Amino acid sequence: MTCCDQKCALIAGAVVGALIAVLGGILIPVGNLIIDNTVKKEAVLENGTLAFDTWTSVDTAIYRQFWLYDVQNPDDVMNQGAKPVLVQKGPYTYKSRFIPKANITFYDNFTASFILPAGAIFEPSMSAGPEDDNITSLNLAVAGVYSFLDHKWANWLINSSNSKLFQKRTVKELLWGYRDPMLKTTMGVFYPYNGTIDGPYTVFTGKDDITKVATIDRWQYERSVSYWNDTYCNMINGTDGSSFAPSIDKKKPLYFFSPDICRSISAVYDSTVDLKGIDVYRFMLPSEALEAPAVNPDNHCFCTETVVSKDCTLAGLLDLTSCRGIPVYISLPHFLYGSEVLLQGIEGLNPNVDEHSIFLDVEPITGFTLRFAKRLQLNMMYGPSNSIEILSKIKDFTIFPILWVNETAALDDETADLFKRELISRIELLEGIQIGLISAGTAVFLICSIAAIVVMKKRGKKYTIQG
Repeated sequence: MTCCDQKCALIAGAVVGALIAVLGGILIPVGNLIIDNTVKKEAVLENGTLAFDTWTSVDTAIYRQFWLYDVQNPDDVMNQGAKPVLVQKGPYTYKSRFIPKANITFYDNFTASFILPAGAIFEPSMSAGPEDDNITSLNLAVAGVYSFLDHKWANWLINSSNSKLFQKRTVKELLWGYRDPMLKTTMGVFYPYNGTIDGPYTVFTGKDDITKVATIDRWQYERSVSYWNDTYCNMINGTDGSSFAPSIDKKKPLYFFSPDICRSISAVYDSTVDLKGIDVYRFMLPSEALEAPAVNPDNHCFCTETVVSKDCTLAGLLDLTSCRGIPVYISLPHFLYGSEVLLQGIEGLNPNVDEHSIFLDVEPITGFTLRFAKRLQLNMMYGPSNSIEILSKIKDFTIFPILWVNETAALDDETADLFKRELISRIELLEGIQIGLISAGTAVFLICSIAAIVVMKKRGKKYTIQG
């Protein structure tokens, strides 16, 4: 091959290498567009999509783990006004959400409605003991009449039924119901539950606008709740937390509505974690979410009274009386992020962010929540009274924790493998092709260009010598 042929071949090789590299570069936006369109198509809530199959499926087990607080010194509290000393017992685990969504109906305005049937099945192998374990806890009826009735009438009811401030009940009774001797009715923290429904919900399918997919349009036929006497606090924002719109931006909070706390709330990005080989964004409930209105003005309309809330300066507590119809207060477990006064009234609590916070692990491309832990503590209140004999020695208002629950779920190995095979592996393959073309093309271009320059220099020297 002559020097000219070599130069032409090398220049041609450099051109080909450049074209290959350019092709790899072109594939980046094209590939991203293909991925984006595929994800958007599969994220729509309609028959045949991955999102719909996941949305309607009950294959992923959801569990509710209960930890109940056992009072160690009930007599000292009543007779001497001592602080309750608590020991946490649990978990007592129940499988929930094993019944699929019902009455799914699609509408012409790109929404769908459904109801969520409720059920709970005890899982002995995942529990610390049987359902008939005994727990000494606050008497729910006494706490109720203390808050709602004239104290003289309350005292008559309490004495006539020989009720006490604390009672011993089994786990099953406290959770799901027992016959109360004072009020002559069935009481329980979650009574009634089995056989009830949540909803109906109406959500956007995302067919016309993928950014609205799974966003709640109505809950119980309404676009807002009516518990807080304020337009802002009554808003129903976001999804139910099980999924969000694709292409998650870690800089933006995720909004979701929870009937358990009768309000909408948001979670913020915390970190990127590995879940069975899948990178997910962990969003956590920030401390500001339950901060005192004096610190976070957005929470002012959630403060509905001034005595227990200490003029709305108490952090970490949400009064659900207007929502539940009974004096119930919600917090994070062990009063995490709560005011110090909440912990000072009780002995035996140890708040811990890792064990007691709320988080969602969301796959950022699809917006699917692949793992979550919703942890809430249910509390009631009792305090001093000159008219109620069993409370005559009580010195101050006490927010008493009854139990806390961790509702949790995570994708199983089979679903994780399917997710990686159908989405992650395809994305990685496309990225590999893109990088391979760019790298190979660039290498060929550089090698051929350098070689061509060397050939031309040798040719120039040859002519110089001959001349």
